[in-house]
Amino acid sequence: MRRAALSLLVTLAWASAASALEVCRETAVHLRGPSGVARFSVEVADSDAERAQGLMFREKMARGAGMLFIYPRPQAVSFWMRNTLIPLDMIFVDSTGLVKRVHENAVPGDETPISGGEGILVVLEINAGLAQALGIVPGSQMRHAVFGLDALWPC
Repeated sequence: MRRAALSLLVTLAWASAASALEVCRETAVHLRGPSGVARFSVEVADSDAERAQGLMFREKMARGAGMLFIYPRPQAVSFWMRNTLIPLDMIFVDSTGLVKRVHENAVPGDETPISGGEGILVVLEINAGLAQALGIVPGSQMRHAVFGLDALWPC
């Protein structure tokens, strides 16, 4: 009986560790807020060149996909929609994983600056309308491998 119980505990511990690794993959972002939890498969843009290119010239993006812009340190960030063909929601997040601002329905081709404010570490771009549909609002929390031990929702 003890052997079976020990085996079950080892199996549960391994499953829990495997689940944590899945949650904290570089290519996955989770957001939780008043309406529940949403998951996106993301492309990561963490170099100057990748951040400058962003989602320009893309004609479509899968519903559960997005692009995660990661900066080397928290800072003021501003985006625009030059050469972007699909409408987007932009989610601006600080270094603890707290959503600070959500800009909904950015207009394709519009060059008006969209400010995320100060202290932003990452920006998630998703298809327009999803932030509202999924209840992603300021105060929601993001989980991703980029956030350290001070994360509100750690890996």
